[in-house]
Amino acid sequence: MKSTTDEQKGQSGGRMPEKGAVEDLNEIHRVIAVMSGKGGVGKSLFSGLLAMALRAEGYRVGILDADITGPSIPKMFFPNGAQLGMSPMGPMPPQTKSGIKVMSINLLLEKDDLPVIWRGPLVSQAIKQFWGDIFWGTLDFLVVDLPPGTSDASLTVMQSLPMSGILLVTSPQGLAGMVVRKAAHMAQQMQTPILGLVENMSYFECPDTGKRYDLFGPSHGEETAQQLGVPFLERLPIDPAIATLCDAGRLEEYVAPAFAPIAHDLAQRAPEAQASSFMQMHASQ
Repeated sequence: MKSTTDEQKGQSGGRMPEKGAVEDLNEIHRVIAVMSGKGGVGKSLFSGLLAMALRAEGYRVGILDADITGPSIPKMFFPNGAQLGMSPMGPMPPQTKSGIKVMSINLLLEKDDLPVIWRGPLVSQAIKQFWGDIFWGTLDFLVVDLPPGTSDASLTVMQSLPMSGILLVTSPQGLAGMVVRKAAHMAQQMQTPILGLVENMSYFECPDTGKRYDLFGPSHGEETAQQLGVPFLERLPIDPAIATLCDAGRLEEYVAPAFAPIAHDLAQRAPEAQASSFMQMHASQ
């Protein structure tokens, strides 16, 4: 992977960004970014479960962990850790037990609890390198796990990657709904399609009685989706078993039937990856 100096921190200077070393060797059909705006709503978990559901449908899937300063994807999938592989084309992402390819900054650290203390331009450069300097091969879907907020990482993904669309993740609290609307408005301003909205941690179902409890208050997911004019995909429950499996690196053992229709719907509706309006504008200059 290429290195960068402080003076080269992702600044394009009005020019079309240079392609990565193996970007033209990769064949990635659909790129879907998972975005929440607010932290703590289970966005990374949703990204992992979505990738699992797409893989279960028979698709070739990868996850790009764009949460550079708070990466969590490898912890969910690799109980004994993982490292990048090497090929004649360049660095290759490790594969999970079911065959999902994963790229994360944590795969490059000596210890997974070491902090990444970088300013925004370096974060943006790392994301571009994960896209263009890693040999992904052929993928039907690349799921991009974005960090909270509407700053450098999200901006880089929407400007530099050929997007199929954004999936929004929220939770029942009104605060979460307000922040996810910020994320949605950012995507709209960047002319990135919004494929739908999911409400996570929507309820807890008692295993003894089957009764549902709205631990974080009544659902606002459908209302938020209507306000934004986007499809409402699902209300997802709180399940303590997920935390146990994630901590053990065994998320792929989790059975999540609610994700099958989401994966099927996205496979039908998500367009082929396409250059953002930003990329098209600078390519024509």
